[in-house]
Amino acid sequence: MISEKKDIRALSKEELRDFFVSKGDKAFRGNQVYEWLWNKGAHSFEDMTNISKETRTQLEENFVINHIKVDTLQKSKDGTIKNAVRLHDGLIVESVLIPTSKRTTACVSSQVGCSLDCNFCATARLKRMRNLNPDEIYDQVVAIHRESLLYHNRPLTNIVFMGMGEPLMNYKNVLESIEKITSDEGLGMSPKRITLSTSGVPKMIKKLADDKVKFNLAVSLHSAIQETREQIMPFAKSFTLQDLQESLEYWYSNTKKKITYEYVVWKGINDKDEDIKALVRFCKYVPCKVNLIEYNPIDDGDFQQADDDAIQKYIQQLESNRIPVTVRRSRGKDIDAACGQLANKK
Repeated sequence: MISEKKDIRALSKEELRDFFVSKGDKAFRGNQVYEWLWNKGAHSFEDMTNISKETRTQLEENFVINHIKVDTLQKSKDGTIKNAVRLHDGLIVESVLIPTSKRTTACVSSQVGCSLDCNFCATARLKRMRNLNPDEIYDQVVAIHRESLLYHNRPLTNIVFMGMGEPLMNYKNVLESIEKITSDEGLGMSPKRITLSTSGVPKMIKKLADDKVKFNLAVSLHSAIQETREQIMPFAKSFTLQDLQESLEYWYSNTKKKITYEYVVWKGINDKDEDIKALVRFCKYVPCKVNLIEYNPIDDGDFQQADDDAIQKYIQQLESNRIPVTVRRSRGKDIDAACGQLANKK
């Protein structure tokens, strides 16, 4: 049952201070509670051990903490961990811990389901139920940080918004969550270690630039030919490559931050020479790098991983044009935790 009390984490520090003053208490009590909520990740008011029992009861009477719960945790043979995260209203999203030799990355979700319709992605087949609140995004990061310490004996180093949902369709809440994650009063993580991945919403990319964000931007591109991109991602009819190009030029002119293009090569769809040439041309507009991503099937045969020689042609052409390129091997495939596979199967 959903509580009618207000979630205390929807309050700013100033509002918390005002609450305590209105109850005849000291304003600094709001600072203490705020620290428990964000820096210490308290799950309940009982956790707030340096606050009097009377004050904790008062908080209990007025507020709730709608904390996420890790409903199920699955471990891959490669060390990847997938969380099915239950929200306060019973809905579920998934988040993933991805360990490598040099870093531990949290892949977090921003929506229940997705607003867009990429044909190759399992999440896109789920109806978008709602946007996640800032605290629900923040909690995913905290949970994965704790799992990284527990299972891999090292802290979380990076965050990618590449889980369920289109982050730029939940703009305000995503930016608020990043503000908390990077704040010294929150997790204190450098924005340079955070990457927001978008399918390409030109208007919102420009807004990111106007808001002078400090984190990194990745674009799920997959084709630099309009007709082919529409076949892969039907929403691209509304968000054309030309509009995307203009927004990325605007982003770079304002931020001077290099773009990462995420690019899956599929057999018979975007594995021809003309596809490679189009990508090379598109990469010339703004400084960028290309991540060629291994495809992870989602139960049907419409999309199949391209042959190795097609991948090698992409690499050769990009490198000969001095465009940095890496091949990203998928992790967590055995637990459906890899790119494009998050679909709440469990």
